[in-house]
Amino acid sequence: MCGIIGIIGKAPVTPLLVEALKRLEYRGYDSAGVATLVNGHIERRRAEGKLVNLEARLGAEPLAGTIGIGHTRWATHGKPSERNAHPIATDRVAVVHNGIIENFQELKDELLAEGRRFDSDTDTEVVAQLLTSYLERQRSPEKAMAEAMERLRGAFALVALFSGCHDMLLGARRGSSLAVGHGDGEMYVGTDALALAPFTKRVTYLEDDDWVVLDANGAKVFQGEKEVQREIRQSGLSGAMMGKGNHRHFMVKEIHEQPAVIGDTLQTYLDPATRSVRLPALPFDWARVSRLTVTACGTACFAGMVAKYWFEKLARLPVEVEVASELRYREPPLPEGGVCIAISQSGETIDTLAALRYAKAQKQTILSVVNVPESAIARESHVVLPTLAGPEIGVASTKAFTTQLTVLLAAAMDAGRARGVLSKDEEARLANALIELPAHINEALNMEEHYKRIAEDVLAAARDVLYLGRGLSFPIALEGALKLKEISYIHAEGYAGGEMKHGPIALIDEAVPVVVVAPSDALFDKIASNFEQVKARGGKLVLLSDSAGNARLGSQAAASVILPKVDPVVAPILYSVPVQLLAYHTAVAKGTDVDQPRNLAKSVTVE
Repeated sequence: MCGIIGIIGKAPVTPLLVEALKRLEYRGYDSAGVATLVNGHIERRRAEGKLVNLEARLGAEPLAGTIGIGHTRWATHGKPSERNAHPIATDRVAVVHNGIIENFQELKDELLAEGRRFDSDTDTEVVAQLLTSYLERQRSPEKAMAEAMERLRGAFALVALFSGCHDMLLGARRGSSLAVGHGDGEMYVGTDALALAPFTKRVTYLEDDDWVVLDANGAKVFQGEKEVQREIRQSGLSGAMMGKGNHRHFMVKEIHEQPAVIGDTLQTYLDPATRSVRLPALPFDWARVSRLTVTACGTACFAGMVAKYWFEKLARLPVEVEVASELRYREPPLPEGGVCIAISQSGETIDTLAALRYAKAQKQTILSVVNVPESAIARESHVVLPTLAGPEIGVASTKAFTTQLTVLLAAAMDAGRARGVLSKDEEARLANALIELPAHINEALNMEEHYKRIAEDVLAAARDVLYLGRGLSFPIALEGALKLKEISYIHAEGYAGGEMKHGPIALIDEAVPVVVVAPSDALFDKIASNFEQVKARGGKLVLLSDSAGNARLGSQAAASVILPKVDPVVAPILYSVPVQLLAYHTAVAKGTDVDQPRNLAKSVTVE
């Protein structure tokens, strides 16, 4: 979850390290730090809290040096503090680390027995101390890293800076992403291509158990003691993709980008001339697939829940949706000929990657839906369906979610056609509904002042909020509740409307707003009954519906949002937008940190 950057430069690197950390702060913001070599010695500046605190420290205590490493932390071992901030260092080596060293206690006990003193509470310090121990036994830095890789267990990415070595950085990865950037007499290493984008477009993605030696002229990659070749690729990312534009927060910028990125995604997966789906060549035949297993975490898992409805309705294909962090520990039997769909914005989500590997070991064909085509999940899949959302910096996912839904619906339509369930006319009708969707989302976005008033008048003062939906709207209710709780810190829960009477209705009173996701579809009468049940108990209702639904229920609601009428199949994509904006404006009203909510990070690379 943490962000890593390392630079071998020609000029002072501290400003460049800080600039790169700004691009990585979405990965963690409990503390930050940089280390450089000054006259051969390791010098550090670290600060608890957000990156602005480190910048203030550097303003008061500048740091010279043309080689250095930097880190922004999401705390695992050891509370957020300057003492536990990275880089973690001895007098011989400084280390930045993303992930978890699972056998850190065993290694720490060994190192303590050698008489070594630990100065932090982090698991990372065992790496610094282990490397130092090897160096003191006359190992070269390269030999020390090779031996350390044999001892370390867990999922991690590491970059190390060594005293006296003005032209060398070492990196290593196992389970967590690490990329090398190639410059002209300068070299870079970072968590991902996004961190490297201002410096270079020439990127090498390391593979599991790779470790790398960088100097100003290039990089050598090793597995164990054997040198291996890794391709240099051209990254499509640029430094310009990171700005907020005229928006106050990245989150609201990304919400407003949804018509464009959904349009880009549709151009890839729909043929507008024939009104038909066009997926890349698949290594399986939908008609022969016995069952789909969909696995993901958080928001991406809710996208998988929507996809379950789509695949089962449009393709009559049985689907199981599995929370990735539970799948491999349950060890479920997966059928021969099955397909596993792994969904992840970053493509590095450690639980989803582990679930993918379990499914692969069970002889499943892996289809991944990711936003980063060079990611670990993408590389380990048999086929990749990219979402084309572009970089998403706000921790709360928005445009990644709706593009995931768009891709998954295209896949379900493709499966329905291949299985003889979806006729050509039905496919064309749904394709038209998708093509019209960006315009309808623009209509929903044009009501921003209305969402703001509802947030300020109804939601911001609440301690608890419930979200209700039925059918395809149930996962959107879950997603709406997640958005609200993660950025406004208001407790919120999503429920299938019919489940209200089985317990949650006990919570209803005039202080508990209830957001009802209710497009006028085949289940509208059912959700209308749930609406009435809440109303009868004094609940404060917020209705999200179209004009027909609003005509029936809007007068009884404390507030309502009238959305364009769309085909019920594509409604989950449209109805994602109002739940995002209600959460956003509630968080703004409460004064919380929208883009960097407490305790969270964007890319979850630890268990």
